[in-house]
Amino acid sequence: MSTVRRLVVIVLFEGVDLLDVTGPPEVFSLVRRETEEATGYQVVLAAEAMGPVTTSAGVRVLPDLTFEEAAARSIDTLLVPGAVEVDSLRRVHPLTDPTVVRWVKVLAAGSRRVASVCVGAHILAAAGLLDGKRATTHWSTARQLASDYPAIEVDADPIFIREGDVWTGAGISACLDLSLALVAEDFGETVALRVARQLVMYLKRPGGQSQFSVPLEPVSTTRRIEDLRHHIARSLEQPLTVADLAVFAHVSERQLTRIFKTELGMTPSAYVESARVERARNQLESTDATLERVASTCGFGTTDTLVRAFRRRLDTTPTEYRLRFRAHSG
Repeated sequence: MSTVRRLVVIVLFEGVDLLDVTGPPEVFSLVRRETEEATGYQVVLAAEAMGPVTTSAGVRVLPDLTFEEAAARSIDTLLVPGAVEVDSLRRVHPLTDPTVVRWVKVLAAGSRRVASVCVGAHILAAAGLLDGKRATTHWSTARQLASDYPAIEVDADPIFIREGDVWTGAGISACLDLSLALVAEDFGETVALRVARQLVMYLKRPGGQSQFSVPLEPVSTTRRIEDLRHHIARSLEQPLTVADLAVFAHVSERQLTRIFKTELGMTPSAYVESARVERARNQLESTDATLERVASTCGFGTTDTLVRAFRRRLDTTPTEYRLRFRAHSG
């Protein structure tokens, strides 16, 4: 049985965003649970000195070793979180402490790969690690990153970007998506999907530009729309036309459409299609049902309609989705 564990070093410094530091270890810790062998990651926190580091949330974190000690280790993944300060006009400015930048450059030279979380991309940029590369960061600082470092092709849209052995992630909670992508690279899509399920997350496509699932359902403020949502979920194999839903809700079709747009930001038909795609997605991941069967039980009627809905909402086909995200047992 293999016991090799990949060393992940997370950089600590004053004011660092707490979730950037704690989010990735939560993802990495689940790998051992979801694999048969005792493989996975060893995560350590490194700082300039061994004293407590106060994060942006006010929570103090203790490092496991100093930057100097980390530099003597064989690092698999160097993870660089970010930090910001907000001025009197509520403008956000990323922090790039020269000492941290200098150590990141040193540590990166001895690492198999380097990844930044959120505005940590500014630290990688200051260390010269993003020159000539495409990179992303939190949307609020993307323009500044592009202005300060014209040698970088900044793209604020993706959740994460991989450029060879350098990865950059977008805004704060995207650290989980980036970490899942790293897991997928190291241990495969099946393990990453299992970890995502444990975290009650959706697994993102490579490149992170969109989710392979419909958006999480918005929370409604009215009992009527909640009843409609539950009715739709129970009746996806039925026609569920606007007229059918209006009768169920005891309102006119025009009023029903207005309710959906106000409460959920979409038309009744769009919501029904989203719900059907979500159920189809789950069936493709977890069953061997044929496309004809999936189309029937999810209310699409024909496989052509199912394929068109997947292309429209997920930019893929049901077959391609199943090949990439089907969870195999054992």
